[in-house]
Amino acid sequence: SSLSPQWNLVCDNDWKAPLSTSLFFVGVLLGSFISGQLSDKFGRKNVLFATLAMQTGFSFIQVFSTSWEMFSVLFLLVGMGQISNYVAAFVLGTEILGQSIRVLFSTLGVCIFYAFGYMLLPLFAYFIRDWRMLLLALTVPGLFCIPLWWVIPESPRWLISQGRFQEAESIIRKAAKTNDITAPDVIFDPSELQDVDSQKQQTYTILDLMRTRNILTITIMSVILWMIISVGYFGLSLDTPNLHGDVYLNCFLSAVIEVPAYVISWLLLRNLPRRYSMAAALFLGGCVLLFIQLVPSHLRALSILLVMLGKFGITSAFSMVYVYTAELYPTVVRNMGVGASSMASRLGSILSPYFVYLGAYDRFLPYILMGSLTVLSGILTLFLPESYKMPLPDTIEQMLLVKGLEYRPASNSTRDTKEEEENPEICKRTAF
Repeated sequence: SSLSPQWNLVCDNDWKAPLSTSLFFVGVLLGSFISGQLSDKFGRKNVLFATLAMQTGFSFIQVFSTSWEMFSVLFLLVGMGQISNYVAAFVLGTEILGQSIRVLFSTLGVCIFYAFGYMLLPLFAYFIRDWRMLLLALTVPGLFCIPLWWVIPESPRWLISQGRFQEAESIIRKAAKTNDITAPDVIFDPSELQDVDSQKQQTYTILDLMRTRNILTITIMSVILWMIISVGYFGLSLDTPNLHGDVYLNCFLSAVIEVPAYVISWLLLRNLPRRYSMAAALFLGGCVLLFIQLVPSHLRALSILLVMLGKFGITSAFSMVYVYTAELYPTVVRNMGVGASSMASRLGSILSPYFVYLGAYDRFLPYILMGSLTVLSGILTLFLPESYKMPLPDTIEQMLLVKGLEYRPASNSTRDTKEEEENPEICKRTAF
């Protein structure tokens, strides 16, 4: 059974079905906006598990919805929790891991399992046709995350930014012991602790993403980049039912193509500069989508292949943009920066169904628009600063500069941080 006949979402009420999806993305948009500030204020771990409980709890209540209105409101709250724990988990992993493992976590660690979940969705939907049972089956796995509270530590970088040095040192020493490494007697230099302690009195807000011309430029470019990539990714995903063939199989293929995309993005991030890797992926995805209009109408299989290849390029870029953005922003506003960029991505996801809808007027128009925007975003990427093999900045002053802006020499603390990043002896493995 489905929602449409049960709540009479047909004929004059058919507008309610797509609105439910839009409300979910509105919740994701709101979650992207507030999760960054909450995480920077209350900690990555606390926000991660609080929003995970929020997503699981409201999703479970959603199973017992008695009306479309109740279902839609709960769907909005589920969207808020979903993106909030996703961003918090991503930033936590980015800050707690060494440089080489950080790239592995951000690409294969996060995205591959997202793709596996995506592949399971059509499989679950094929065998579980009742929407309440399907939603319940998709909600139960959230309970398996409860024991992780005693396994996942708080971000030492965030603790240091809050002046909680003893807690940060305790986590680092535990990591050293787990990795069979002898930690030095003095982990934090007393003079550096005084500098950080004096800086922690300052409260950071979303307005700090516009404090200097450099961080404002990076924020604007990131917002545009995330929005365009999101339009392409979700537009191609939502367009899957319009492809020829079985809808379950097409959905599965759309998920499968993401696995090699994430593997390739990991290899590119590990061995090549960030901006050139992401620009290449965007150029590939955009050019392929523009080429679809030249395929003869009887070669349907070739059209599907090009659509999947276009999604391959855009998915690779989507994977890399998380890593790239997190490396550009400093610790004090990193979660807000990623959250603001993710918020722009949700605006793109809200617009993406309308790109698909344009196919009713011209079946090539969605591909032309998404392809053109994707190519333009690839060009925009080339103007961002390069973060490959650079240390993560901790303060706004340590941020990499956009080309063309006034250069400021790095401080001693930046050079010290770079040395630590190049020799991550304590945090060199994921075993925490």
